[in-house]
Amino acid sequence: MSFHLSYRADPGNPWFSWQYVRDNSDTILAALREHAWLTGRAVLIAALVALPLAVAAYWFRSLAGPILALTGVLYTIPSLALFAFLAPYLGIGAITVLSVVVLYALLVIVRNAMAGLNQVPPEVREAAEGMGYGRWGRLFRVELPLALPGILTGVRLATVSTVALVTVGVVVGRGGLGQLIFAGFQNNFYKAQIMTGTVLCVLLALVLDLVLAGIGRLLTPWLRGRVS
Repeated sequence: MSFHLSYRADPGNPWFSWQYVRDNSDTILAALREHAWLTGRAVLIAALVALPLAVAAYWFRSLAGPILALTGVLYTIPSLALFAFLAPYLGIGAITVLSVVVLYALLVIVRNAMAGLNQVPPEVREAAEGMGYGRWGRLFRVELPLALPGILTGVRLATVSTVALVTVGVVVGRGGLGQLIFAGFQNNFYKAQIMTGTVLCVLLALVLDLVLAGIGRLLTPWLRGRVS
């Protein structure tokens, strides 16, 4: 998606301009929607991949090291290099951006989900076994609910980092708010354009984090009682 802007930088080149926001409101909202869509899809896909990996590492301890090592190696690859590697195979567009940001989100979710599962008290697992729960029943009825705070922490961290990383998708033409920021550098370092994209990225990350925190409170009412 490309964003064509109608406003020219004034001689003062301020860091913020209401005129720029008014003249380009449709473009800004389109970039914000795309950024939120890419972030939401990426975190959802990453969670669907990371949780089974965390469970496998929890059940089979010999897999914990390789799983953490693999996701850790993926996390250390420079984002631009990963875009350059995947673009020839996946093309230029949203699929490439989603693939890259999902790979980066895996480590954060896997590590926190494993930590949450490992913190389930042994006596609780033994009690569940004594009540007749099998491996799957114990997982879904006991272990995952108790590990939920750790899992949600991983999802929140992955969401915030993904909001920032999606901007790098500008290199394949689908960077959401990154398109505004990059276009600002191309437009004679237009500060208002750069600042608008940056501030909206920060606000989007904060809003999504607050939403996930609220969902976490709703899903873990026993923690609220413990704090009070």
